[in-house]
Amino acid sequence: MQAVDLIRTKRDGGRLSDAEVRWFIDSYTHGRIADEQASAMLMAIVFRGLDPAELSEWTAAMIDSGDRMNLSTVGKPTVDKHSTGGVGDKVSLVACPLVAACGAAVPQLSGRGLGHTGGTLDKLEAISGWQASLTPEQMLSQLHDIGLVICAAGAGLAPADRKLYALRDVTATVESIPLIASSIMSKKIAEGTESLVLNVTFGSGAFMKRLDQAHELAETMVQLGAAHGVRTTAVLSRMDTPLGRSAGNALEITESIEALNGGGPDDLLEITLALAREMLTLAKIDIDPAPVLQNGQALRVWNQMIRAQGGDPDAPIPVASRREIVRAEQSGYITRLDAFAVGVAAWRLGAGRSRKEDPVSPIAGVVCLAKPGDVVEQGQPILELHIDNVDRLSGALEALIDAITIAPEPIETPPLIADILRS
Repeated sequence: MQAVDLIRTKRDGGRLSDAEVRWFIDSYTHGRIADEQASAMLMAIVFRGLDPAELSEWTAAMIDSGDRMNLSTVGKPTVDKHSTGGVGDKVSLVACPLVAACGAAVPQLSGRGLGHTGGTLDKLEAISGWQASLTPEQMLSQLHDIGLVICAAGAGLAPADRKLYALRDVTATVESIPLIASSIMSKKIAEGTESLVLNVTFGSGAFMKRLDQAHELAETMVQLGAAHGVRTTAVLSRMDTPLGRSAGNALEITESIEALNGGGPDDLLEITLALAREMLTLAKIDIDPAPVLQNGQALRVWNQMIRAQGGDPDAPIPVASRREIVRAEQSGYITRLDAFAVGVAAWRLGAGRSRKEDPVSPIAGVVCLAKPGDVVEQGQPILELHIDNVDRLSGALEALIDAITIAPEPIETPPLIADILRS
């Protein structure tokens, strides 16, 4: 086979055979296809797509490019959760220990943030001593003993995705539902979980801006999970407003611990409990997670996980010494607090990165002191910016221009959860 022939086939709207898909993924993973040729194939897929059988084979080839973990020795039903990202999305930090406290094993392989969306590993590294990297043996042992592990994916899992993801990032080929779906699902299937709940977000702060786009992505991933023997459910939720009250690494850890202590903002608790219930249903565990969140069992699992990975759950969470307030320009009802603008502000303050190798600040971020539906007076604080480097402040404030809308009358707020798709 020749790469140029396969590129031409896909460019002209043709279908790649299973053998051609396998050859292309294997050859690129092992360096036999150049980046420029792989880039051309990715761009052809952006414009021409992959049909369901093609996509299933593409995903299978990405899974088979590396190892597939065997979790059969864990001794509990395994279920994982994945979010397509957003601003203030710390749901994994609450839902995963909660589901583990209910009797499941949760093998959460997480990533780092890029741009305006935060990464679970970056948040957890705000805890003193906590380590993201575990060997497969350590991961299995911790799953068996505690029922929860949140760590970085090993280099042996879906290496084809690692190469393709890096290439997509620099060739404007991220925006493709087949490529997004295969990237997410190849890693999740390779980790060996029996079942998976996806939180597919949409809105200004999400990757998918519209509900129809989110629906298409959710359906595609649910079908991929079913095709590869992983029971999969997708919960579609809005991300026009930051989730919870904070966006930033240490800030979100503090808010997550508050939720694990039985408190936390209503919207965070709503989506957390909805996802936890779907996870437990797939794991065939008949327990209501709400009392488990209130009685401290989930917090105990959280503390065990933090200790097992080298962290100190009793260590103080770092805080910013300098803060800047954004105030209401008029009195009235907040009708909009743009999630994307808040995410960009947190990113510019240092909470996020522009390139994967960039460091992040544990303390930088934004706290929402008021949200849509709240009544505010002119001059009342709405946002609190936590500053690590004062030179970053002007860029953050610039991102927040026109981020807040205040009106004389309230508007009806749509439900946080728009739909649930089950396989």
